[in-house]
Amino acid sequence: MAAGFSVELRAALQPLLMEVASLNERIAEYDRRIEQIATQVHPEVALLKQVKGVGTLIALTYVLTVADPRRFRRSRDVGCYLGLRPGRRNSGSSQPQMHISKEGDRYLRTLMVQGAHYILGPFGQGSDLRRWGLKLSERGGSNAKKRAVVAVARKLSVLLHKLWVSGEVYEPLRNSSAAVGAVA
Repeated sequence: MAAGFSVELRAALQPLLMEVASLNERIAEYDRRIEQIATQVHPEVALLKQVKGVGTLIALTYVLTVADPRRFRRSRDVGCYLGLRPGRRNSGSSQPQMHISKEGDRYLRTLMVQGAHYILGPFGQGSDLRRWGLKLSERGGSNAKKRAVVAVARKLSVLLHKLWVSGEVYEPLRNSSAAVGAVA
């Protein structure tokens, strides 16, 4: 990359380019270590990585944060545990929906939202979760996309817990294929 620069500019940027290369090597080493921990110490990470949009880092953080999947009676409780459930304020006959509670582990919540962004983004593969999220984001309002991302993150956390507890193989188009089979 530096070959296209002038001699003076190359001399000035050489230390910075060496530092960037060094950082890239360190990041690659840390990625290898995380992958090694995931495969050797926590084999359940492989179950969670079946979902496209969930990589080693998200799956390992999920496993380490939740620790014991049996501590939740229902998989739906994990979304609340992570603070991905909107609060409610009942006042008389109105029940306005508030912001998410943001209780629980901030880092895992951030990773779940990043996974939801990937699922709903241009590189996300077809799945029931993606279709549901895209349909939700189409429902009017300026904040519809933001709400859809948080809702997909909440549903993703529930899905990961269900896969972890049951140990079953993830079928991305389970509901869609059932609907097609019922029509035929």
